[in-house]
Amino acid sequence: MGWKLRGKLIPGNWIGLLLGPLFFVLVMSTSAPIGMSEAAQAVLACTLWIATWWITEPIPIPATSLIPIIIFPLTGALSLETTTEAYGNPIIFLFLGGFMVALAMERWNLHKRIALNIILFVGTDMRMIVLGFMVATAFLSMWISNTATAMMMLPIGTAIIIQLSSFDGEGAFGREDKFGMALMLGIAYAASIGGMATLIGTPANAILAAVVKEVYQVEIAFSEWMILGLPLVVFLLLICWVYMVRVAFPLKKNRSSVGKTEIQKQLQQLGKISFEEKAVGIVFFLTASAWVTRTFLLTPFFPALNDSMIAMAGVVLLFIIPARNTDSKEGLLNWDIAQKLPWGILLLFGAGLAIAAGFQDSGLTTYIGSQMTLLEGASLFIILLAIVAIINFFTEVTSNTATATMMLPILASLATAINVHPFGPMAAACIASSCAFMLPVATPPNAVVFGSGFIPMKEMIKAGFWLNILAIILVTLYIYFLLPIIWDINLFTIPESFK
Repeated sequence: MGWKLRGKLIPGNWIGLLLGPLFFVLVMSTSAPIGMSEAAQAVLACTLWIATWWITEPIPIPATSLIPIIIFPLTGALSLETTTEAYGNPIIFLFLGGFMVALAMERWNLHKRIALNIILFVGTDMRMIVLGFMVATAFLSMWISNTATAMMMLPIGTAIIIQLSSFDGEGAFGREDKFGMALMLGIAYAASIGGMATLIGTPANAILAAVVKEVYQVEIAFSEWMILGLPLVVFLLLICWVYMVRVAFPLKKNRSSVGKTEIQKQLQQLGKISFEEKAVGIVFFLTASAWVTRTFLLTPFFPALNDSMIAMAGVVLLFIIPARNTDSKEGLLNWDIAQKLPWGILLLFGAGLAIAAGFQDSGLTTYIGSQMTLLEGASLFIILLAIVAIINFFTEVTSNTATATMMLPILASLATAINVHPFGPMAAACIASSCAFMLPVATPPNAVVFGSGFIPMKEMIKAGFWLNILAIILVTLYIYFLLPIIWDINLFTIPESFK
């Protein structure tokens, strides 16, 4: 369906094409609210335009992702230098490295061998496969970056989806495959959820501990946070799984028709594991091990080392190590294969980082945080619900690290002003910043799985919106009822030592 103009039918994407600039003009032409700077107003206007085009897709999403480079500097929202720096952020190179390692695995069919063995072990009950992947992803994300976790699980998950589609005679995996979308989004969401369990699981948790130490001279121990975070992770992970496989993407056909015999036949067709598979597997293992052990094993010797550098080191190794089963003298990975990278997703995430920088540098984050003082006089439950909801949807267009950095000190001041224990609002905001499930730019894991090309933007938004709502309700209830018991505090008053 569409609208008619001059007797011609306007496709739905033309509506989005017009709405984006219209929202931009409306915001820019109105007076900014008191306390909002011109730069912050410009960032808000630009973000509405970009978000509208991301959602309606009147032009390709990667093309929309180039808009910040044009309109941010023109409107004064952000300088050209700062905007373009976002597209070269170190995390972009972590993406790039992870995708290249995945391409090497695919080139030599290592991902297929791993997938077949996992199916052989877990069975072909699709709901249980999704649960298994989500549990494994969440556990890994407790200890390493959620981006690296998603990168490790993506090629294996993709191989399993394609393999089961092939077994069932459905041909190549398509964008409408419910099992595929459930598994891909399950990996992304589990990577974000798992990080809530430990102080090192996501930077937002570490920032909370640092702010509490700085402002109140109180240390939140690793074990104290884990006692709070782990039960929530278990609850949220199970709710997410049930929602994914029974509501968002109901898997009516519980069990694939393929049996163990067919899986074993496929493994036999792959033949004996090749030198190239072993070599790529070793590089993958070394890269993953370095991600896992970096903070406590490698950093003392190499303080400047980060996940992006590890990913690049793994990629260089893949180009250096020569392949044996090929006529040309080339490495396990060559440039013809590397050019298959999903460059569009790198542009998409670069745009998301540019928007996050705009929110922070323009003071828009501070302005939104200051509006929370309007909650003064409301019940504590309503205050927590509002904080969780605002932070949750706010993080859809900003990084949770940037959000935590800006909002936690503001919430500490708010707690003092309304005489409630600061741990309630601050912990609620910290956890909520890891529960953004709607947009590819909301979290790195979302961007990683969206880059696979298997998930339409509308499906991610639809599934993520309702999961956001569920997370908002659960996190609010958890903080209000269980935080005081777990940490033995009174949420309804601020301790004298904190004043």
